[in-house]
Amino acid sequence: MTTAVRQRRRSAATRGRPRAKDAAIRAFRSWQLYVLLAPAVVFILVFKYWPMYGAQIAFRNYNPALGFTGSPWVGLDHFVRFVQSFQFGRLLENTLTINALGLLIAFPIPIVLALIVNQLSSPRFKKFTQTVLYAPNFISVVVVVGMIFLLFSPRAGVVNNVIALFGGEPVFFMGDPDWFRPLYIGSDIWQNAGFSMIVYLAALTAIDPSLHEAARVDGANKWQRIWHIDIPGIMPVITILFILAIGNLFNLGFEKVLLMQTDLNLPTSEVIQTYVYKAGLQQAQFSYSAAIGLFNSAINLVLLTTFNWVAKRAGQSTLW
Repeated sequence: MTTAVRQRRRSAATRGRPRAKDAAIRAFRSWQLYVLLAPAVVFILVFKYWPMYGAQIAFRNYNPALGFTGSPWVGLDHFVRFVQSFQFGRLLENTLTINALGLLIAFPIPIVLALIVNQLSSPRFKKFTQTVLYAPNFISVVVVVGMIFLLFSPRAGVVNNVIALFGGEPVFFMGDPDWFRPLYIGSDIWQNAGFSMIVYLAALTAIDPSLHEAARVDGANKWQRIWHIDIPGIMPVITILFILAIGNLFNLGFEKVLLMQTDLNLPTSEVIQTYVYKAGLQQAQFSYSAAIGLFNSAINLVLLTTFNWVAKRAGQSTLW
């Protein structure tokens, strides 16, 4: 029997073999990799997927004594109640306004910082600048909010002391609804922009240095090299992070908002996440709060899918 005939018979046998059997053979040969993957898979199943079983309380009048399946089914009543409530418009506006302003203002800042730091010629000064910029990220949210209250205190705050020094009247920043959004967004930029900058710096290091060398030979200045080499080089990373940011457009830092809330700034500081906390834990409306949380997650999923589709149609990098 010739070698060609043997190969044809072997290939025919392979084609006739079920794909599931082939997959099992490949998995058995690489069992070490699956052992390494197993803890992560178990973690996701237990802490991410299994809790979805409890999401059914959003469609029931949940009673802890009756359990999930024993509580009466009410369908979409809690969702309708939330949409028709007088607080729905204010909660939606506050959540969307803070997140949209934060996205428009805060999202480009890490990119700009990364481009600036990447142009620093002194390695020592470059490392020092990176450390100064991302160090605030390691400060606790509670400490940051405490610093805000101290700095903007109407009596002993540094900011009001400076205002009084120039002849102005002290401002009760934490009690003024108009000042909540600027303080929240500004402090968020100070705390997180430097750490986000590290992602873009890592992407910049992956750009081929020969491109910059060729641009220098052609007479390109720093601005031209940034515009035509650096920005296109990190555009896939920018697109992915922007899609993820859009997917979290209705998610807000719950702890920080709750800590910064006062009775006077509630008109602009009450967002969906804090309302869920108050309705679910403080008022024990478990089904109602679960419905609001599920409504919020559904909107985020729609936004994430939509913008991922838009990015794919535009020929940009996407999540899937």
